[in-house]
Amino acid sequence: MPTSSLLPLAESLRLQALRPYQLFNTMQDETFAELVRLAAKLFNVPVGIVAFVEEDEVRFGLNYGLDPGLDRVNRWETLCSVAMLEEETTVFEDLRARPCDLINPALVQQLNLGFYAGAALRTKEGYSIGVLCVIDYKPRTFSPPEATLLEQLAAVVMSLLDLRLHLLLQPTWNQQLWASIYARIEASVTRIETLASLARWELTDDSEAAQSYRRSTQEEITRVIAVLHEQIQLQAQQAAE
Repeated sequence: MPTSSLLPLAESLRLQALRPYQLFNTMQDETFAELVRLAAKLFNVPVGIVAFVEEDEVRFGLNYGLDPGLDRVNRWETLCSVAMLEEETTVFEDLRARPCDLINPALVQQLNLGFYAGAALRTKEGYSIGVLCVIDYKPRTFSPPEATLLEQLAAVVMSLLDLRLHLLLQPTWNQQLWASIYARIEASVTRIETLASLARWELTDDSEAAQSYRRSTQEEITRVIAVLHEQIQLQAQQAAE
């Protein structure tokens, strides 16, 4: 059953804004496969999703780490319906101890989720069409700087969605884009993986070493996001020429 508190005031306009992007639900696009995989890797979680919030369903066609068969779920059972309404990142650090009471908990319980963080995907006109979210099966902390980084990455996703629409009939553009991106971020991604491995050896999250690893990880994520922005803008400029 729809929950009125989860419906944006301009729902009909939001759904109209979503329509051009819905084709991505059925496309096997390596561009976004790479992007959601990268999102999960950057935040050291097993699941990354670009979710589109439709009238009655949320589509998970662009995801890394979920069962491919779980490509659509009831809108009123998913945390993305909550996250899409917020200006800032929505975070549930421990869904078992502090679940969300705005949705039907069946899906969260079925998937045995412990952690969720989602940032809204907004069009240039300000309509929220979906969410970039990162998910873990165990509870974990998520700092304000990490939440800001996820918002920045969501803006990257939205830019890439717009670029993908513009270049829909050019099948090789994404290969060139990701080759350029990975040539510049490979070292940062490797460093993030190394820092995550080191952090797992720490007995507490607030040790001096753990905090240092966290700060270094955030610096590397910032570098990766900057490269993504720069390369997407360059690709858009080349497409306009």
